[in-house]
Amino acid sequence: MNIKFRLILMSFLQFFVWGAWLITVGNYWFATKQWSGSEFGAIFSTLGLSSILMPALTGIIADKFINAERLYGILHILGGLALCYIPQVDSPTSFFWVIFLAMLCYMPTISLSNSIAYAILKNNKFDVVKVFPPIRVWGTIGFIIAMWITNISGNKASSNMFYIAAIAAISLGVYSFTLPQCPPKNLISSNSTLAQKLGLDAFKLFGTYKIALFLIFSMFLGAALQLTNMYGDTFLSDFSKIPEYSNSFVVKYSTIIMSISQISETLFILAIPFFLKRFGIKQVMLISMVAWVLRFGLFAFGDPSGGLWMIVLSCIVYGMAFDFFNISGSLFIETSTDSTIRSSAQGLFMMMTNGFGAVLGSAVSGFLIDKYFTINGVKDWHSIWISFAIYALVIAIAFTVLFKHKHNPEELENVI
Repeated sequence: MNIKFRLILMSFLQFFVWGAWLITVGNYWFATKQWSGSEFGAIFSTLGLSSILMPALTGIIADKFINAERLYGILHILGGLALCYIPQVDSPTSFFWVIFLAMLCYMPTISLSNSIAYAILKNNKFDVVKVFPPIRVWGTIGFIIAMWITNISGNKASSNMFYIAAIAAISLGVYSFTLPQCPPKNLISSNSTLAQKLGLDAFKLFGTYKIALFLIFSMFLGAALQLTNMYGDTFLSDFSKIPEYSNSFVVKYSTIIMSISQISETLFILAIPFFLKRFGIKQVMLISMVAWVLRFGLFAFGDPSGGLWMIVLSCIVYGMAFDFFNISGSLFIETSTDSTIRSSAQGLFMMMTNGFGAVLGSAVSGFLIDKYFTINGVKDWHSIWISFAIYALVIAIAFTVLFKHKHNPEELENVI
C-alpha cells in the first residue's frame, strides 16, 4: 500500500477519534445527563492536564525503549477501551476520571503521530516539508466527518458518540502495528542531566522577556480555544428552547454548522505563508486575536433566523483565529530559540496552549458561567459570548502594547 496513503489513513483516524465526541460532549453532559456547568469545566481540563503530564514522558519512552508506532498503537487501544466504558458511568466524578484516563492515552498520540509520519517519510526519501501538510489536512477532514456522522446519526447527545470514537481508536491502534517500524533512536545520552531528559531545560526560556511574554499570551489564547470547544455546539443546540427556533436547521444540525470552523481551518492554512511574508509573525498573531474577538462577538448576536449569517461568519473566522496563532507561534519559537532546545521549546509552546491554557479556560469558564450566567438552569448565551469577546479584546490590546517583535522576512525563508 502507498506510504502516503497509509499515513493519510493514520492522520484521518487520529482526529476522527477526537471529532466524534469533543464538540458534542456538552450536549451529552447538559441535555442527557443534566449535570452542572462547573463540573463540566473540569472535564475539559483533562485535555490540558494530559498535555502537561504525558507528551514528555511518552517521548522519552519512544526515544529509548519502544518503537514509536507500537507505543502509539498501545495508547490508542487503551484509550479506546476507556472511551467504551464512559457510557457506563453515572456520576460527574466518575466521568471525570474515566475521560481523564482516555485523555492520558490520547493527547500524547497527537505529537507521536507527527513523529511517526516524519520518520516514515524521511526513511522513504520524501520531502517532508512538501508532503506532510497535505497528509495532515486529512486529520482535519477526519475530525469534520466524525462530527457529521455523530450529528446525522442522531447521536450528538447520545452515549453512542463514545462508542463511535472507541471503535475508531481501537481500529487505529491495531492498524498502527502494521506501519513501518520507527525504532528508538537513543537520542538521550547517559551523560544528559535529568532536566535534559525530561525536556525541562527549555524552561530557561522564561528568563527571556520576549519569549516568556509570548508563552504567557499562548496560555491565554489556549484558554480561548477551550471556550469554543466546550460551548459552541451546546450554544447552538440551546436555541431549541426558544419556540421559534426549535425546529430550525441550526438546532437539528448544530454539529454540521460547527464543522464549518474546521473546514475554514483547512483553507486558512493555505493563506498563512502569504500573510507571514507580507505582515510578519507579530501582526499575524495579532490578526488571530482580533479574529477571536469576532468569533465570540458574532456568536453573541447570531441566531438561527436573521442572524444565521453571523453564526456562519463566526465559524469561518475560527479558521483564521486558530491557524494564524498556532502556526505563526510555532514559527516564532522556531526562529527565536537555540537549535539545541528547539524541540523542547516547541513542546513548551504546546504545553502552555493545550496544557495550562486548556486548564485555565475550562476550569474558570465553567465556574463563572455556572455562577454568574446561569439562571434556573438556563444560560444567558448573549452575555457569555460578550464576556468572552471582551476577554479576547483585552488580550489583543495587551499583546499590541507589550510584545515587541520586528518583522524580518529573511528569518522565515528557511521555515516556510
